[in-house]
Amino acid sequence: MKNGLNILVLGAGAMGGYYGSRLIQAGADVTFLVRPGKLSTFRDAGLRVSSSLGDFSGPVNAIGSDGLRPEYDLVLLACKAYDLKKASEAIRPAMHSGSVILPLLNGIWPYDQLDSLFGKDRVAGGASYIAVTSLPDLTIEHSATNDRLVIGARSNCHVDVINRFYEIIRGAPGVRVLTDDIDQQLWQKWVMLSAGASATCLMRANIGEILATSFGAAVVRQLFDECLDVAAESRHQLDGGAIAAIEGLLLDRNSTWTSSMLRDIRSGATKIETHAIVGDMVKRAESFSIEVPGLKMALAHLEAYEAQQRL
Repeated sequence: MKNGLNILVLGAGAMGGYYGSRLIQAGADVTFLVRPGKLSTFRDAGLRVSSSLGDFSGPVNAIGSDGLRPEYDLVLLACKAYDLKKASEAIRPAMHSGSVILPLLNGIWPYDQLDSLFGKDRVAGGASYIAVTSLPDLTIEHSATNDRLVIGARSNCHVDVINRFYEIIRGAPGVRVLTDDIDQQLWQKWVMLSAGASATCLMRANIGEILATSFGAAVVRQLFDECLDVAAESRHQLDGGAIAAIEGLLLDRNSTWTSSMLRDIRSGATKIETHAIVGDMVKRAESFSIEVPGLKMALAHLEAYEAQQRL
């Protein structure tokens, strides 16, 4: 192993493919676990990434579920939250007693699920700030220039593995942060994403377009405040710096930012991350008796979309 870690990446979709390619560029031993129907295509075509931070194109190691052995030190889990159950079952044969899962999933609910299945000692934390899309020709397109990956251990049991992973990934283009409080970082991203996705999906518009309307700023502010209240009651109150950073994104009249969930809706996706991003925030608010009318409206909107897609 080139850098001491044997890494398995679940899937070669937008997120997994992008970070898998960056790990390869950094000299890591990376294997992609892909669905049987795509295995031959993936082996023949390889992996292609288009990015202003540097392109990638070439063959990669890929296996199907029947080729898994318990030999991977770190499993990079980059699926959508609604696929978590299947993904968890798929990676179990790849794990040995010291294997660590590094999820790059939205929200806190996926961590609750993974902790219950594998134990918190096996589940690290990761928050990615990037816009990547898998195109019809299987190329992964990285939009803009932002690529910020924050990782950290959630247990002393996997500090060494996460530190070694960080030493590898920091050699690839992009901003890499190793934190000793990854749970707080996960909450900060979730607050931003839940408020931002609620606003952009409700309005079917980017942040700048929303703020240009008569009451757009008030709507975004209400959604943000509701999420902040839930975080505070959950003992993850955001500090002034984190609040200012999110305000800089969600209250910038020149911003063209939109959520990945809105991009999924615009593409006609049959599944979206309704529960992980918005529904779970509402559920937690109700457990604290916090009124969140804005988030409830967004949740109803997203659930109605999902119901239409099932028809």
